[in-house]
Amino acid sequence: MGAYGLHVRYEGDDDPDKCSARKLARFDLADLHRATRSTPPGIVLNPFADRVLSPEDGVGSGARHDRLVALDCSWETAQREAFDLEGIHRALPFLVAANPVNYGTPFELNTVEAFAGALCILGQRDHAEELLSKFTWGHTFLELNEEPLRRYAECTDSEEILDVQDDYLDRE
Repeated sequence: MGAYGLHVRYEGDDDPDKCSARKLARFDLADLHRATRSTPPGIVLNPFADRVLSPEDGVGSGARHDRLVALDCSWETAQREAFDLEGIHRALPFLVAANPVNYGTPFELNTVEAFAGALCILGQRDHAEELLSKFTWGHTFLELNEEPLRRYAECTDSEEILDVQDDYLDRE
């Protein structure tokens, strides 16, 4: 297992059969928390955060958090719920979804994709591969995002990540 514990603030307002967070919990790969107060602090993967995740946020760089926290809820409630979670809030840079619901859509990752993307950026690709191996389409996420994930992991800080991201946004 990797250097990061995975925690999910689980709202339960989605289709349980398509919920990647529930599947991760079934395999003992993430802990689900039904309440904000029971969700431990960490690096909160928040699509509305002001700063983007970069390797400088990782535990190897002296960062204080060895947990990744995701919010699993509908997009309608995501912004309100994310603000309540403790920790440092970071957005993920440009990545494309591979899950069957949002396939090919930039920035609309499900929970396991968000964790996998973050882990790759933080130098924990093996941990990301372990998570994604539980999903029939999991390898597709890494294939679709191979180049940006490699380039993001080579960056040192969020400014460099944003420069790399601009290469992909300019193509869109």
